[in-house]
Amino acid sequence: MQPEELPSILTLKQASELLNCHPNTLRKWEQQGVVKCYRLGSRGDRRFRKEDILALLKNNDLNQRH
Repeated sequence: MQPEELPSILTLKQASELLNCHPNTLRKWEQQGVVKCYRLGSRGDRRFRKEDILALLKNNDLNQRH
């Protein structure tokens, strides 16, 4: 799926697929403050703003964080 086709709020799976990383890596980046997430519901499901994920992609600093 192309970034233009994605909704403005992404699930953990959608965001990790867009970043081409494992969901656990994205969880770790969120915990480290690399990217901000929003928690929804009683389970605390993570949601990410598409523009934040695209900015992270554009930053191209991902390889140094694995």
